[in-house]
Order: sequence, then C-alpha cells, then structure tokens
Amino acid sequence: MQLTEDQIYALAPDEASKKSGRDLAAAAKWVTKGMNRLALWGECQGSGSKPYQTQVDLTVIAFKCSCPSRKFPCKHGLGLLLLCARQPELFTDQDMPAWVNDWISKRSDREEKKAEKTEKTIDEAAQAKRQQSREQRVGAGISELLIWIKDIVRNGILTIPEKDGNYWDNMARRMIDAQASGLAAMVKNLGVTNFWNEGWQSGFMDKLLHLYLVAESYQHLHNINPLLQQDVRSAIGFTFNQDELKKQTGVTGTWLVIGKEARDEQQIIVEQNWLYNLSGNQYALVLQFIARGQVGQLSLSAGMYLDAELVYFPSVVPYRAIIKNHIITKGASTLDMKTFADWSQVAEQETELNSRLPFRNAMPLVVTALKPIQYQKQWWLQDQEGCLCRIASDFKNIWQLMALSGGQPLTMTIIGKENEYRPLGVWHQNNYKTI
Repeated sequence: MQLTEDQIYALAPDEASKKSGRDLAAAAKWVTKGMNRLALWGECQGSGSKPYQTQVDLTVIAFKCSCPSRKFPCKHGLGLLLLCARQPELFTDQDMPAWVNDWISKRSDREEKKAEKTEKTIDEAAQAKRQQSREQRVGAGISELLIWIKDIVRNGILTIPEKDGNYWDNMARRMIDAQASGLAAMVKNLGVTNFWNEGWQSGFMDKLLHLYLVAESYQHLHNINPLLQQDVRSAIGFTFNQDELKKQTGVTGTWLVIGKEARDEQQIIVEQNWLYNLSGNQYALVLQFIARGQVGQLSLSAGMYLDAELVYFPSVVPYRAIIKNHIITKGASTLDMKTFADWSQVAEQETELNSRLPFRNAMPLVVTALKPIQYQKQWWLQDQEGCLCRIASDFKNIWQLMALSGGQPLTMTIIGKENEYRPLGVWHQNNYKTI
C-alpha cells in the first residue's frame, strides 16, 4: 500500500510531529530499511546506543516503534513512510527481520482468533429471549416518551427555554433504561437547542417532530416495509450485526474521502468519515467508535482515495456503510463526477430523500460553482443562477473558504438540510481540500 506525502502528513498527530517526521525522511538517518507487501520497517539511529526499531503494517496502516514517544504515529513512523514515498527504490530488502515478523504474525493471530470467536455457536433460544425482553422495554419506554412529547405540544413551547437540564436529562435517562440509546440522543439534542437564537422554534419543532415520527413508527413497525423497519430500529438504537453485513456483496469503486470529523461521547471517540463513489455517484458514511487512548482499525483522512468495497446497512435511503476491503490509491480524475448544478437541484434531491425517509440525518452533496458571499450581515453560498442558501452558523472556517475561493465559484462538498448548509471541502486547482 503506497501513500502520498499529503496522506502521510494527514496521519500526523500534530504539527511538531510533521516537522520531525520530515527531518527524518532522509536515507542517512536509517541504519536499515526494507519493505514487502505486508510491512515497511527500518532502524533509525537516535541518541542511544541502539537504533529505534520502526515498523508499519501496510495492510491496515498500523505502527509500532521502540522509541519512548507516546504520540501515534511517532516521528520515526512518519519519517519512514515519507522516505518510502519519496525514494521507494531504497527499500530493496524483502525479507522481514525477526522483530518485524514477530509483530506481523501476532497481529495476524489476533485477527484469526477474533474471527474464530465470532464463529462460536450462539445460543439462539437465549438470544431470542433477550431480544424479546428488550423489545418490551423499548415499547414501554416509547409509551412514556409519546406522552412526554404530547405534553410539550399541549402546553406550548413558549416556556420551553425556561426548562433546566434535568427536564431533558430525566427523559434521556429513561430512554437509556429502556435500551433506546438513539432516542436518548435525540432527547438530549432537543435540550441543547440554542434558545437565544432568533427563530429557535423552527429548529426545535423540526427535531421534536423527528423524535415523534421515530417513536410513533415503532408502534406500527409491522405495517411498514422491511427496509423502513430497519431505519426505525436503527434510529431507536438497535444495532445490526456487522459480521453478517460483511458477508454480503458490496459496492465496489474508487471512493474519495470527502470529509472527516470526530466527537467525544463519554470516553468514546465517534469518528465520522464521509465517502463519495467516483464511479457510481454514491455517498456513504463510515462510522468508527474508538475508546479513548486507543487507535481505530481504519486510518482514513479527508482527500484520500480508496479502491474499496463498501456494504450499506439496510435502509430505504442507503447511506451508512462499512468498508469490507480497501486499498489506498494515489488518486483519480474527478472531472466526470456527477454533481448538482444549483440549489434547485439540491432541493429536488432533498425532497425526494425526505419523502422516503423523513427522519434521516444530514447527508453530504457535491455542488458545482458555489461562491461564498456576505449579504445582510450573514454568509451565504451563491449558485450560478444567483440563488442563495445560508451557511450554517456553526461553520468556523469562512475566511479559509474565502481565501480558496478568491471571489470565484468552486465545486464544493456541503452537508446540511433544508435552508442551511456548511462546506466540508472544495476542489481547488484540481485538488480536493477540506475546510
């Protein structure tokens, strides 16, 4: 697996690591170096008597180094990757030394044991009993939630800003007790509405309506089509067996990582990776849940190209997916991408998707020729027809976007819904840049 320099720099934990890694990308710094299809390795002479042993698992891009650094990857791993990217002809040794072979073998053994564990026989009767018990708990919790929602509507929302945190936390905890984590998150999201914003009522009622639709749909689950059933269950918090999902045939193509964001949720890092299939005009969201202090199995960065097979979760609007297999490629032409020409086409697409799944999450879209402008003390994105759509208030990089635009329209990836979007990235001088 060969990475470009930009992709390698994207792996750096901070700017200092980038600089140190750049300094180490010199052949004279390395006592030994080698590479094969599984691993990249080298010994870098440091301040001690023994050189640091640095190794990279190329199948999934994982690092190990004998240096004392707590950064991941360390400067030695970055320097070794950069040297290989710049001068691959230096890495002629194909035979892994014992210290590399041991590490790769142990990683392979762990993966095999993990696979064996998943293949153990499951007590189907006990599993069915647990599932039935959970269904009952969820149903009871939703009955209480619907009463709570109707009380809000019955009493009106003028006094909602006066509610303290306990009002929202108590219902969210009730949903956790009911094993409906998705509903708990939606309740919490209601509570963090910015009630000081002009027009907060519209956004609040939109979120309340989505919560009601999901809860009410669960009570009529057997009367709707199977794919929509999966959407409702997923929104509530039921999970889908990803091992079973990986057995299915996925969608293959060249995928561009058009955005990456992470948020901290109670000691768990939730990483969102948005991908676009250049050969199939499809969008996908790949989630990764990482315990604090640990490293995720996937190492993706915005602007990275993958030749990959993705399998979508069952849905009437396929969007969330898992990566079944992939290799990182050097890039692909984006000239033949199917993009949206203006805001009217975006509105048509959003209307069609909402008719199929009215409580869906925001999805990214690629739109041609958008230009940031300021109008009535707000920032907007103007299409080639002169129509405007507001940039989301939480977008913080407007000046970076203005610098890239220079007053000219750009092909842009946006995410949002209805009348407010925020940019994720742009194509600038034939390169994709996140903002």
